Amino acid sequence: MNTREPILKPVAIDALRPTQITVGLREVNQKRKEWRGRTDEGGGEFLGRHMIPSVLGPKGLHYIIDNHHLARALHEEGVASVLVTVAADLTILSKTSFWTYLDNKSWCHPYDSDGRRTDFDAIPSSIDKLEDDPYRSLAGDLRRAGGFAKDTTPFSEFLWADFLRKRIKRKAVEKDFGAALKRAVVLAKGTEAGYLPGWCGADPMG
Repeated sequence: MNTREPILKPVAIDALRPTQITVGLREVNQKRKEWRGRTDEGGGEFLGRHMIPSVLGPKGLHYIIDNHHLARALHEEGVASVLVTVAADLTILSKTSFWTYLDNKSWCHPYDSDGRRTDFDAIPSSIDKLEDDPYRSLAGDLRRAGGFAKDTTPFSEFLWADFLRKRIKRKAVEKDFGAALKRAVVLAKGTEAGYLPGWCGADPMG
């Protein structure tokens, strides 16, 4: 396929198709609060700087390949449309070939809220149907707490979420998120986390 210049256009959020099954709803709510704190003018400038990357898929639909949390937050706040940058036009592909291509490009993440890989058909058809994975929220807060560095590895925070999922019980995360975050910070400094993207190294005092 030929390399294309990015195409910018406004697209209704309701028309965007996800390429993953889950988000961290706690993180979505944080983004909602950030959005509410902006003036109308500031909101427009923010949307201009935070374009949603997508690919054109079957039937010409926009499948977003990043910023699912932002898209869900804006949807919950009643924002009707967002600017989308089109990374690739894959409309010539069949549905099966389309998802296989996205999978091989690390442009989709068909894992459920238990961290299990599923069929592509399990990926919801709209932003509002994305499921909550509390470990994704835990991973996001862990990064902001300095537990690991932002990294360009696709779905890096989901990799951290899966690491934490195996070491902190879900009930503990849901019952006391703050305590779970403290535990996550300790785990992030251990050598067991060394394979993960953005790992900052073991705590020399630990």
